[in-house]
Amino acid sequence: MLTTDYVPGTPNWLDLGAPDTEAAAAFYGSLMGWRFESAGPEAGGYGFFTLDRKTVAAVGPLTEEGARPAWTPYFHTPDAEATAKTVEQAGGTVRLAPFDVFEEGRMAQFTDPGGARFAIWQPGRTAGLDAVNDPGTLCWTELHSPDPPRDLAFYRKVFGWDAEEMSFPGGSYTVLMTTGAGREGSFGGVAQLQEGHSTPPQWLPYFEVADCDAVVAKGQDLGGSVLMPAMSAEGIGRMAWLADVVRAPFGVIASGGPGA
Repeated sequence: MLTTDYVPGTPNWLDLGAPDTEAAAAFYGSLMGWRFESAGPEAGGYGFFTLDRKTVAAVGPLTEEGARPAWTPYFHTPDAEATAKTVEQAGGTVRLAPFDVFEEGRMAQFTDPGGARFAIWQPGRTAGLDAVNDPGTLCWTELHSPDPPRDLAFYRKVFGWDAEEMSFPGGSYTVLMTTGAGREGSFGGVAQLQEGHSTPPQWLPYFEVADCDAVVAKGQDLGGSVLMPAMSAEGIGRMAWLADVVRAPFGVIASGGPGA
């Protein structure tokens, strides 16, 4: 499970790139109860989503040419330069070389061999998100890959992740874990991107919610759309995929909820 006791390889930050940050902030404010707090005029429109005064995500304008609205997970690294070098050696692309974010930390952004975008965060004064797993916060990160074995090999070279494959009727799912932590260190998974699916290779964040069906209905009322209707998975919970008002995909899950 996710934790704020960040160790190398674990998700420690999450932000949304949006063409309209005000619309995105209003949507998630109504849906999740988040409050938007600007990082200041020097931050170029970037700001934080907070819940109960704890930072749970962030949002900023799209800055790369051709970039689409999307959530980007950041993974903890003790050495941004070394990780960037490993990404290139393993077949990934460095889209944004490591740089300092004031005194808060050091970051870089990449694209994996399958085309999914991700980033890293080397903590300075800011270790990462203040809360995870609680209702309204990040609880899982899922890679939708066109070639799971290839992309899993890439990430294991970069972060040293452990993995466990789980089979189910019609397919399989790979659970990701930080090095040597076992199931207690699980934080996400890798799923096969379905052929003909409208979404590109991506990392999809899941947010914990108290009532999946109610959040799906409210998301639609707020102008979002349903990418995968609510469904139950035994022993896991009830989950759905949505797209927000700027068309960025995300998941919601009521862990162990009704119908699980």
